[in-house]
Amino acid sequence: MKKLAFILFAFTIIFSSCSSKKSTINKGSSHQSSNSNTKPNKSKPSASGNDYVEKYKGIAISEMNKYGIPASIKLAQALLESGNGNSFLATEANNHFGIKCGGVWKGKSITRPDDKIDDCFRVYDNPEQSFRDHSEFLLRKRYSDLFSLDKNDYKGWAKGLKAAGYATNPKYPDLLIDMIERYELYKYDRTETVVEKEKREVVVEKEIVQNTVETPPAVKTEQIKSPVAMRIHEVKAKETVYSLSKLYGITVDQLTELNGLTDTNLAIGQLLVISK
Repeated sequence: MKKLAFILFAFTIIFSSCSSKKSTINKGSSHQSSNSNTKPNKSKPSASGNDYVEKYKGIAISEMNKYGIPASIKLAQALLESGNGNSFLATEANNHFGIKCGGVWKGKSITRPDDKIDDCFRVYDNPEQSFRDHSEFLLRKRYSDLFSLDKNDYKGWAKGLKAAGYATNPKYPDLLIDMIERYELYKYDRTETVVEKEKREVVVEKEIVQNTVETPPAVKTEQIKSPVAMRIHEVKAKETVYSLSKLYGITVDQLTELNGLTDTNLAIGQLLVISK
């Protein structure tokens, strides 16, 4: 009897062990399946960003039609450089692109810390003047190759701006493209015929020559506008808005506002502006 009892006891332990392993394997398989089907949350456009686009898309389209700068590029740069229109320069000086006095400005001005503690920035009567002045700033020999691109080639423009020295961060083109596709800004770009493009290029060439003549040699491009020096972070697995705020020493509110986030969900590979 004792021998029989021992055999039954041993069999019970072995059976329980197998069942436990099977259960563990099944749970693991279920977990893996769940992960493989999970899709990351895509970054959504913020309400303030949408409002900004709706408010200024007409100006961007007008500038595009005149000079060939894609409206999508103009709006994406404005969103980034003005913080959706909430920056000090945008609200107090109608300056949406951080254009400086540069020794050639004869209008109103305001001082703000930037490269220097008391850098001089241009004050405009309205945002339209700021958008036009940004176009005029790009009408320089440094950026001349960009104007040979089609005016709906936002990817070419994004990469070309970085190559010409508009920004220092190597991910700046990716951030622009991400912004354009998030807000679907490409829908404001327009194609042009060969004849229309040739006419536009003649206008642009004259403007570039005129700017070269009017700007004193001593005034460098950087004195009118410093290269955009944004710190850009690419989201990795398990990173959260909270963990990134701790990593970079900023608040969650600052991070969400800077990137126009509507919630705290992040997607792997998503690009975030950390500082300007």
